Amino acid sequence: MLKWTIKQRDNLKNANHRWNFKVGAVRSGKTFQDINDTIPRRIRERAGLEGLVVIVGVTQNTIERNVLRPMRDKFGLGLVGEISKTTGEVYLFGEVCYAIGAEKVSQVAKIQGASWKYCYGDEVAKWNKEVFDMAKSRLDKSYSCFDGTCNPEQKKHWLKEFLDSDADIYNQHYTIDDNEFLDKTFKENLKKEYWGTVLYQRYILGLWVNAEGLIYKRFADNPEHYYLKKEYDKNNNLILPKGEIVVGIDYGGTLSGHSFVATLITYDCRKVIVLASERHFGDIDTDKLEDLQVEFIKKVQYKYGYISYVYPDSAEQVLIRGLRSRLEQEQIYCTVSPARKELIKDRIECERIMFVYDMVLFLEEDCETLIEALSSALWEDKKNKVTEDEDKRLDDGTTDIDSLDAFEYSFERYITRINDFADRIRGEISA
Repeated sequence: MLKWTIKQRDNLKNANHRWNFKVGAVRSGKTFQDINDTIPRRIRERAGLEGLVVIVGVTQNTIERNVLRPMRDKFGLGLVGEISKTTGEVYLFGEVCYAIGAEKVSQVAKIQGASWKYCYGDEVAKWNKEVFDMAKSRLDKSYSCFDGTCNPEQKKHWLKEFLDSDADIYNQHYTIDDNEFLDKTFKENLKKEYWGTVLYQRYILGLWVNAEGLIYKRFADNPEHYYLKKEYDKNNNLILPKGEIVVGIDYGGTLSGHSFVATLITYDCRKVIVLASERHFGDIDTDKLEDLQVEFIKKVQYKYGYISYVYPDSAEQVLIRGLRSRLEQEQIYCTVSPARKELIKDRIECERIMFVYDMVLFLEEDCETLIEALSSALWEDKKNKVTEDEDKRLDDGTTDIDSLDAFEYSFERYITRINDFADRIRGEISA
């Protein structure tokens, strides 16, 4: 028999409203209860009634990872099927259901004409607001019901406004300490990991708070901790681990400069070593800009070895073509491809993880511009804004966003592997 926490027992007793939310800390037992009880129970209670059963998450992949896979492990493939890649249908407890990604309104629009008798929402605060508004209009039966979970975001987030409204809502708040069965050592390590950041208040205390102040406070408080302790061979050559050297380039605009950052990423993604960074201002034409980039690349190759990839700002295709042509003329053979420009919040989260687990190091004498950029990066102040519900870096020319972008372009293609390695470290710490 499953053991429930006090909060989970309260939920079993009281979550009988039209809208039922669990909001709060990570690893606090929110989704565990839904997988093991809430979702199958709600579906079976409505068996045979008119309307669709819909599972909505940020993407179909997150639905599979967060909800369906653990539920399938519990109940088996006979009761929890796999998502059809063509229709989005998934068989759940005797019903044909729909798994929908909420990143685009068009995904939900495919079935917007139908009534929903039950909807389960995963990571609701990360949805597109229009998707949530559409869901409200689809839950139109007297027995329609919604269960949702999320971690808190900003104070003025659209979901927070809905939860504070007079709708028929049961809203339950969770802190990490509400999970009485979570390993104490793991819990303490997770608290240490988030300490000093806005994520501590959101992911540990479960509070809706704005991101304020320094973004990389752990680094800014002690940058020397992340300086590479140099070792040399008998020929006085710097010893570096084996990996790929990658250059990220951000092209400046009216208030910004052109920034270059070179990193060495080990083959196992255990370490990201920043080798060099530069930032250039002034009246720089395309020829001069090409000169500066080539000089930087040559310097890095001379000091540290072959450069595998160069990832410039994808918004400047003309400059990218010019750089590629110039490198060929100089007989410098490396792959030049536009930066992916992954979501900034994902890039920031990856940097946070790298700082927590000492996965990033700097050759401080050649990385002054990036070290200063990371030390002074700030969250945008939202105190006087009414509608802003996303965390954003301050980008008004007073801080060096260019060097941050260039750095992130250099490692963003490795984010998944870096996060996977951090998960292994986290598991070793809690073992």
